[in-house]
Amino acid sequence: MSTATALLDPPASAAARRGGLLRSPVGVALPLLLVVVAVVLAFPGLFATHAPEATDVAAALQPPGSAHWFGTDQLGRDVWSRLVHGTRLSVLIAVGATVIGVGGGALLGLVAGCGGRRVDFVLMRVVDVLLGFPELLLALLVVALLGGGTVNVAIAIGIAGVPNYARLVRGQARLVLRSEFVEAARVLGVPAWRSVLRHVLPNVGGPLVVLASIGLGSAIISGSGLSVLGLGPVPPEADWGSMVADGKDFLQTAWWISIAPGLAISVVVVCTTLIGRGLQLRAVR
Repeated sequence: MSTATALLDPPASAAARRGGLLRSPVGVALPLLLVVVAVVLAFPGLFATHAPEATDVAAALQPPGSAHWFGTDQLGRDVWSRLVHGTRLSVLIAVGATVIGVGGGALLGLVAGCGGRRVDFVLMRVVDVLLGFPELLLALLVVALLGGGTVNVAIAIGIAGVPNYARLVRGQARLVLRSEFVEAARVLGVPAWRSVLRHVLPNVGGPLVVLASIGLGSAIISGSGLSVLGLGPVPPEADWGSMVADGKDFLQTAWWISIAPGLAISVVVVCTTLIGRGLQLRAVR
């Protein structure tokens, strides 16, 4: 390993590349944790101890205990139960946004990469302009046009993520189209659309999955951020971001209201990001 490579490759990354992050004990635990999140998402009633919307003013702001594992909020609602039921909206918003971003970015990137110089120039200049905006700010602009709500937030975050996916797909598509086997297929009279289906798409898929796994964590953060601003799901529906917003005025007296969903956001984002990073390191080995 050269000195330059060592400087750009910290010990943790080097160890992950040699042994495989996804083969380490942490790498095994990460997917299992995401499986648990998926089960909670699908069957929240199995884990919740109370109805998520049931209020009890007499039990308001109770600290964590045997009756309420994660305490209660200002309306006496059980924080643990709201956290469990909020998993569905938080994760579905992120997944929906990622699907929209990947689909839109893949389509835009393929058109730019395979459509000729003029098409590529125009589309990439549009992408460059969009990349000049932070994703959350771009999502805010889209929400301002569409309005708030669960579906609109997912659409907004997805649109904000399109430029990143488009740039990746365009680069991969142009790289594959310049390869010798594609040039040989073109000389033999193979139609361009067949080369795209048989050669470009399979080579684009791997990097796109890696970026999407990392982007899923970013989508969770963006969705939670928009919910904190009051632009997410409409009450009484709960997601992790709206729960953080509910507790922001009680941090000194009832810190558990915001800490519980904050930890959930952090854990899931770290898991998805590390899995994406592990896939990336595995792809470049």
